[in-house]
Formats: sequence, structure tokens, C-alpha cells
Amino acid sequence: MGSGAARWHASNHRATLPSILFCERRNIPELVRTGKLDSLLVLPLDSQFVVSTKQFALDSIVNAALGGGVVCVSLSQLGVMPSPMSILLYLAALGFGVAVHYSIMLGLAAVSFWIVRAQGLVYGYFNFLNIARYPDVIFPRIFRMIFGWVIPVVIIANIPARLLIKSLGQPAQLMLHLVIASSIIFWLSRIFWRFALRHYSSASS
Repeated sequence: MGSGAARWHASNHRATLPSILFCERRNIPELVRTGKLDSLLVLPLDSQFVVSTKQFALDSIVNAALGGGVVCVSLSQLGVMPSPMSILLYLAALGFGVAVHYSIMLGLAAVSFWIVRAQGLVYGYFNFLNIARYPDVIFPRIFRMIFGWVIPVVIIANIPARLLIKSLGQPAQLMLHLVIASSIIFWLSRIFWRFALRHYSSASS
């Protein structure tokens, strides 16, 4: 049951993550190409915050609510009753998973400062994210090392699922892995964004 539940939840979590994120990072290459990024950079706010929050689709809230409904229905059908601590750990893990997803998307979008039509990289990442649907235990050890630490896409679905469904599997160790990996990749994406911004030639220059 644990394996099947992990596969189910990984698939659902992958579908929900993009819906609760800000969607503007996918449009950064278009902002660069058209020169509209200039109008955002002159605002007296952090540039990363501005481009990340410029656009928010209302349907993303509906998608997130539907994802939550799928979680509840699936837990009921599986006969799983998470403890309050498991639910809290699950919600916290979701937040760190969002940070991982956000950071990777931001880094890919920042490549558009050098490659104008970089949308393909972002959409390619969404296709690549399909591997997060599967339990990490089915992959070789080297694969789990790469996609659990270097490009930590596998853990954004697997760890929340484990914490919610079978939280007795060393929750502290799982959360520590997620916190460390998400913090590192968020920090690296922040550094790369500022590096890319320094090499940006505005359309008005």
C-alpha cells in the first residue's frame, strides 16, 4: 500500500505544484525579447520578486483546491488517517518542494538573458519533471543522488508523500534532506539570477 500511495501522491503533487506557483517565470524570456522587462527593473522593488509576482492566474487557486480534494479522497480510499504531526510535516514539505520547483524554473528562465527564446528550456523541464511521479526507490543509487541533491526534482513529490502516508519512516531525516536541498538550490538560483541580471542589456540601451 505504501508504494502505491507514494506513486499516487507523487503524481498528484506534481500536478499541483505548478498551480500554486507564480506563473510569470515562464514569461521571462518573452519579457526579455520584447524589452518589457525594463519597465519592471526600474521599480523600487527587488527584481526577482517583481518578475515572480507580476502575474498570477486565478485558475491556479482552483487547481490547488482540486489537488487538495484529490489528496483527501485518496487517503480516505486507502484507509489512511494521518496524524496532525504528519499533516503539518506534509504542508511544510510542500512549501519546500515549491521552493525547489520555483528555483529551478527561475534559473532556467534566467538563461533567456543570453538565449532570447529560452521558453523551450522551461517547457522541457516540465516534461523532465515526469520522473517525480515515480517512487525514488525504483531508481539506481546514482540516479537518486543526482536527482535528490544536484537537481532535486524527485524529492519534491516523494518526501511529502512519505511524510503524509508513512511518517514513521524517519520524518526528521526526510525533512532535513528536503530543507537542505531546497535551501541550497534556492540560494544558487538567487545568485544566478543576480549574475544574469548584471549581464542583461536593456532594450533602451
